[in-house]
Amino acid sequence: MPDSASPSPSAPVTGGCLCGSVRFRLRGPVLARRACWCRDCQFLSSGNTSINLIVATEGSEITGETDVYESDADSGNRMRRSFCTRCGTPLFSASSGRPQLMVVRAGALDDPELGRPEGFIWTGSAPSWGLIDRDLECVAGQPGAPPQPRG
Repeated sequence: MPDSASPSPSAPVTGGCLCGSVRFRLRGPVLARRACWCRDCQFLSSGNTSINLIVATEGSEITGETDVYESDADSGNRMRRSFCTRCGTPLFSASSGRPQLMVVRAGALDDPELGRPEGFIWTGSAPSWGLIDRDLECVAGQPGAPPQPRG
């Protein structure tokens, strides 16, 4: 039986920002769903973990105006984080280390059930009160790349 939190292989993942100015449609498969406790994600998520889907950039459609904030991540990669210019909703990020992939913030998904994490990363940076499901895969720092889609 398929996991109810996984889209069917042919169903695109859709979403957008709070004000509706930015919309996206992701045609590729979701390669990973992770909750990230790195310090950058804690800033972006008001002190909590950031829930993210990792997808291939190819085939993604984005409409509307976004702006970008760039910084160096704890992983050593250069990160580009995109957000809506009107309402500020965090939407995407991309790493210089994996340009073929993009990270999509689960809060921007039309169906938030698709954001159910399969694991937790950067758990070594979580505060003592941070919630981590130890029944899922947990990585103290930077994980390996997610499996690439077969094609």
